[in-house]
Amino acid sequence: MKSRLASLLALSTVLLAGCQPPAPVCPTPTGARQYLAEPPAQAPPGPSPLPAQVVIGGRTLHVDKVVAGPLCNDTWSGTVYVTCDVQVLEWKDRPTFLKDCNLVIEPGTVVYVAAHNDAAYYNGCSCHTGVDVTP
Repeated sequence: MKSRLASLLALSTVLLAGCQPPAPVCPTPTGARQYLAEPPAQAPPGPSPLPAQVVIGGRTLHVDKVVAGPLCNDTWSGTVYVTCDVQVLEWKDRPTFLKDCNLVIEPGTVVYVAAHNDAAYYNGCSCHTGVDVTP
């Protein structure tokens, strides 16, 4: 009876450990956040970025573009990964830091966002642009 109880307790501990929220993908910022003062100029179109590989949830995923640094004027398609070190415009009341940017996200694009624990977004970034994209 004692061994059964000990086994049940050990199994419960293992199962409950799996229910913990995942550790954040991005480290907690230290010091003041760095924001863009104004939207950066749109860069002239260059060669298409080479596909890359990122690890999400322990799985290697092939992405068409990795976004780091200033996030504003760009065109995304395919599968895009937004890293922890992007810089955005500062926002005051609502997180609409893409409102004055010319960010085009092609239909069917999947955007993984490190700052949101690598969550996948399939319908653009309307919560950050202030534009409602629902039909």
